[in-house]
Amino acid sequence: MHGPRRKMKVAGTIMTVNIFLFIVLEVSRSGGQGKGGDSKLNVPSKRFWARLAPSTGFWNREQQKLDLLHNPVVTNFSAGVTAGGALPFDLLPDWLNDTVGLESCEPDPRVALQLKDYNQLPQRFKDFLSYLRCRSYPLVVDQPHICQDGGPFLLLAIKSLMPHFDRRQAIRESWGRAGLLANRTVATVFLLGNATAEDHFPDLSAMLQYESAAHRDLLQWDYRDTFFNLTVKEVLFQHWVDTSCPRVSFIFKGDDDVFVNTPRILDFLKGLPPAKSRDLFIGDVITHAGPHRDKRVKYYIPETMFVGMYPPYAGGGGYLYSGDLARRLHAVSHQVALYPIDDVYTGMCLRKLGLAPEKHKGFRTFDVEEKFRGNPCTYKGLMLVHPRTPQDMIKIWGWLNDPKLTCQ
Repeated sequence: MHGPRRKMKVAGTIMTVNIFLFIVLEVSRSGGQGKGGDSKLNVPSKRFWARLAPSTGFWNREQQKLDLLHNPVVTNFSAGVTAGGALPFDLLPDWLNDTVGLESCEPDPRVALQLKDYNQLPQRFKDFLSYLRCRSYPLVVDQPHICQDGGPFLLLAIKSLMPHFDRRQAIRESWGRAGLLANRTVATVFLLGNATAEDHFPDLSAMLQYESAAHRDLLQWDYRDTFFNLTVKEVLFQHWVDTSCPRVSFIFKGDDDVFVNTPRILDFLKGLPPAKSRDLFIGDVITHAGPHRDKRVKYYIPETMFVGMYPPYAGGGGYLYSGDLARRLHAVSHQVALYPIDDVYTGMCLRKLGLAPEKHKGFRTFDVEEKFRGNPCTYKGLMLVHPRTPQDMIKIWGWLNDPKLTCQ
């Protein structure tokens, strides 16, 4: 079923090229036969489009396949091509023909044959690559009440791990308090996967059940919660927003080891022009960055996996964006191959939408100068500071809510 459809799409591409060249030749010929014109036929000496060649990076090749499948030119022209045509279907190269099961959740054994250094890669890479095409996992703990009655004005979505009970509780008691703040509805959800015995975690399921019943703010999916799977958490959350919270106005998404000045965020949003709110995406933006090639670095990516530079992206410690943009990010995420670094992946999705994150000086994902960290007024004008312990969160929140605090 998939084979003829793929071949039809490629046939459409070939037809597009042929039509374009025909137009060029006709225009050249008719243009030269006018009054005072040269009757010489102008024939292009070079191929207008270069033949599509496979990238040396595995991720890049996967993205090339998605780009082909979602190319509107190919889609529109392939609709008029019949399977019985005489076009050269066999010109489709094998590397581009492999589009079966693009969202399969079965491990892909072919990956081992497509990276020359596969056997030398750390296990986390092998796991990620084997399940690269899977982006759908069951939601085992949901909170449908969070977005009833139109949804909150501001949704605080915090990436957390099952064992981080103290961080979640500190957030609940400080900057993540749900309810009415500055006449705006604020809701908090914590995003979790599974802490598995495979990763040497103890069984915490009973404690998590108690926490969920007590606070009703956990979203949990049945997948292995690892660093490389943070991108999976991203796309699962995007889907949840699109289906369960489509009317949320704004979203702050961040880690569970940051301090967030929630009133400052609400104050910023109150003064935001409506024309700017639709495409809002602000944070601590990183530009002109590329993959780390040092194997000792947490963010190491081998050249056989990815080549090129990263688009501008906001550091994953935390960023603020509109609900409208969240829905568009979910729609376009199916056109972007999963990448093992979640904030880079979000930057890729923004690039696909023709957008870029905006840098805001209120986001300090690399902390503030040490000499200012103990000054309460340092945090007054900031939106986010990273990292902070649970004790720090409660202490800073107390500072900012002290009616005696005066800052010049």
